[in-house]
Amino acid sequence: MASSGQFSFDDELRLRQEAMRWLAVRTHDGLHALHNDEIADFSFEGAPLRLKDRQRGIWKPRQLQAALSIMTAYTPPGKERPYEDAEGADGHLRYKWRGDDPMHADNRALRRACEAGLPLMWFIGIQPSVYQVLFPVYLMGEEKAEKQFVVLIDDAQRVFEDAPILYDGPSLDQIQKRYAQRMARQRLHQPVFRSMVMRAYDEHCAICALHHVELLDAAHIVPDSHEQGIAAVTNGIALCKIHHSAYDKHFLGIRPDYVVEIRADLLLEKDGPMLRHGLQEFHGEVLRVRPERRNEWPSVELLEKSYDAFRKAA
Repeated sequence: MASSGQFSFDDELRLRQEAMRWLAVRTHDGLHALHNDEIADFSFEGAPLRLKDRQRGIWKPRQLQAALSIMTAYTPPGKERPYEDAEGADGHLRYKWRGDDPMHADNRALRRACEAGLPLMWFIGIQPSVYQVLFPVYLMGEEKAEKQFVVLIDDAQRVFEDAPILYDGPSLDQIQKRYAQRMARQRLHQPVFRSMVMRAYDEHCAICALHHVELLDAAHIVPDSHEQGIAAVTNGIALCKIHHSAYDKHFLGIRPDYVVEIRADLLLEKDGPMLRHGLQEFHGEVLRVRPERRNEWPSVELLEKSYDAFRKAA
């Protein structure tokens, strides 16, 4: 560490690496969201060090030369975010400046992280004081006219250095480019979607009530590849892995009145206790677990669409 109290570049990079290793353990490699109080437990070389600010979206500890993290606050359903971090036409996500002044200290801190190619953490609110953490993320460029930075969700796209999407130069094969962009979107939306769904269902399978989160998935009612396949709790349902697979393969369907149906031919099949107890016995049963908040229940409209696909496949 420099005598001024500022970290050297090497120390700053080491801190970021240590913070991300710590987050990987605390979140079980991104499986769990964290409360503000849990995030505050981090320390570096024996001294507490905040990984995020509880109020500000851009956080740079005084010891660092560049921003350490960014935050998107939780916004209740139906409310508008004060800053709209959105996906650009090129498939990459954007993170807005703080305010309008390009020379604001927070914006300069992000600019330094961008110029140095430093990894950051992105804390995304899924309920008050609870965050899904994405790491590492990188800032690949700045769009000053739009007052925002361009975000790479992980390091995967950096292998395509011959063709930065925002700059002149040789272009990527379009298939590779679309693949990289799709993977970046999935890297953002899937863990956030999972955390929201697991919280809403209190980490239980909606069909059988299994309560082991490691064996649960956040299933989309309508696939995320579909235009209605939004990454919202109302398009999600917590299912154990066998019921998720059965749902996706149309072995079972869920009616708009939340009743489970098993495919007719499977009801007649004899194939041991797993089929009998794992699927057949749930035929005609109402979902055992639904979110406590009614506005987080599965969308009737989306269930109708999914159930129609189930009936056609039967």
